[in-house]
Amino acid sequence: MGTMLTVTAKGQVTLRKEVLEHLGVSPGDKLVVELMPDGKVQVGPAPRGSIESFFGSLAVPPGTPPVSIEEMNQAIAAGWAGDAKPWK
Repeated sequence: MGTMLTVTAKGQVTLRKEVLEHLGVSPGDKLVVELMPDGKVQVGPAPRGSIESFFGSLAVPPGTPPVSIEEMNQAIAAGWAGDAKPWK
């Protein structure tokens, strides 16, 4: 059986510490609640960060030689064939 929670007169529920730890959230974090068709709900942590924090995350390290479209296509084909090899 899962964790029992009580609904207050205002319709609020307090999640226990072990539930918050399991979700990896702390005070001030946001949760996403999805209403499922069978009357259940799915709860999880909201995505963190912003699009601005993503900028530059795919940057090529300095000194890395450029790769041609043909080399990219060969790497993709090798990956699909299960024969992925690191770049030369």
